[in-house]
Amino acid sequence: MEALLALANWSTLLVCMVIKLPQLVAVLAARSARGVSLESLALELSGFLVFLRYQSYYSYPLETYLEYPILIAQDVILLLFVLHYSGNMKQALPYIVIFVGGWYFLTLQKYIIDLAMNLCTLISAASKFAQLRCLWQTRDSGQVSALTWSMSAYTCATRIVTTLMTTSDLMVLVRFIIMLVLNIWVTATILHYRKTEKTD
Repeated sequence: MEALLALANWSTLLVCMVIKLPQLVAVLAARSARGVSLESLALELSGFLVFLRYQSYYSYPLETYLEYPILIAQDVILLLFVLHYSGNMKQALPYIVIFVGGWYFLTLQKYIIDLAMNLCTLISAASKFAQLRCLWQTRDSGQVSALTWSMSAYTCATRIVTTLMTTSDLMVLVRFIIMLVLNIWVTATILHYRKTEKTD
């Protein structure tokens, strides 16, 4: 069991080190953020920040959430590129102020971090639905990376295993199950529209 836990933790960390690279490369190569939902990205980043703060607040084993600082850094970089290529770079400062302020606000009282974690699943699910809505409205996968979304599904699957083997935190487990299903749905939608684009 220890070997399985170590494999799940390390493979998740390794995947997360490069998870946003396909998306970043697609945006940079096209010099466009077409198809990438800013709303989805901001909600995802919010969910990551809450989850990291919750895990560290309750002193969960570091290896069960070590990827989150890496994911946050990559999301911030992607957010800046999306803002840049959509001509909205002036919006970067308000995002930074909100995220940094939120980081400190979360642990002012225990009930705040607990409530935020309960809402975290809804926030993260909303980020996936925002990306789905963008895909459905445009009927175009644009620069959205199916590889990034499929790697996200993989990391959710491994985190289901690690959560069951370590903390058994029901809120965390439910979050990963829901995110797994939604990441698979987004990946399938991207591939569907990519296939549709090729046949047109």
